[in-house]
Amino acid sequence: MSTVSDSVSFSAPGGADAGLTPKQLAAKYGLSVSGKRPSFSQYVRDLWARRHFIVAFATARLVAQYTTAKLGQVWQVLTPLLNCAVFYLVFGVMMKGNQGITDYIAWLCIGVFVFQFSQSAVLSGTRAISDNLGLIRALHFPRAALPIAFTIIQLQQLLISMVVLVVIVLFFQMPTMTWMLIIPALVLQSVFNTGLALAMARIGAKTSDMAQLMPFLLRTWMYTSGVMYSVQSAVDKWPTVFQVLFRMNPASVYMDLIRYAFMPNAYNKHALPDHVWVIALGWALVAGVAGFIFFWKAEEEYGRG
Repeated sequence: MSTVSDSVSFSAPGGADAGLTPKQLAAKYGLSVSGKRPSFSQYVRDLWARRHFIVAFATARLVAQYTTAKLGQVWQVLTPLLNCAVFYLVFGVMMKGNQGITDYIAWLCIGVFVFQFSQSAVLSGTRAISDNLGLIRALHFPRAALPIAFTIIQLQQLLISMVVLVVIVLFFQMPTMTWMLIIPALVLQSVFNTGLALAMARIGAKTSDMAQLMPFLLRTWMYTSGVMYSVQSAVDKWPTVFQVLFRMNPASVYMDLIRYAFMPNAYNKHALPDHVWVIALGWALVAGVAGFIFFWKAEEEYGRG
């Protein structure tokens, strides 16, 4: 369909069109505003039609990410392992955060790997629009493809790192049937991360300073989520309302699910309460749906200015 910019003014030609305003002429000849936001259902269809582009883009960016580093893709695994070593030294040895936690090293590594998935997805989403303005202005595609693609990149990195994580866990216990729970837990966390990435992509596109602020906010989130220590033990003597808030923390919820899946012995062989799965599902639905709608609402604004 032909398009006409809503910012262009022109004089109507003579004859039957004389005296018509630009909007009236556009309506008469079936013209539409260039870059107009599609309907929600159409937007979803357009995004689904480009699913192969999203996956290919994510894979290409992942391969190119470490091409200038001598160790290349090894950094995908080495970075979280180095973080684990630092956290173990500070929180496990110096601050005795390992007390009361079975197989603390494996427990800590799972927390670091899982939280880094959310952290990296949010950081990448925040810069998804501002760092890709050339692509956005050159090609027409649903802009949500970018934060979704960056979340897929982080998921791919996590899956690669999972190979090392499995080796670490095997030093402490053999596989059990609970390992099957890792799949639905990661699916729920991926949906949650995608919603956050979409929401932060819109905010980051409008506020460039957000990319500088996010590392501090995410660091605070990490320290209050129980990555290096048991948050349940830390808040046991707090008022009930604060205990509930800390235990509803989505990062803590997803870490608990995957920790239990890998290491049921760390939970004294008792299954997690069913409400933990309900909370995880709720966070995934709320963040996924709300983040997608929030991003779609500003679709026509990305890349302008």
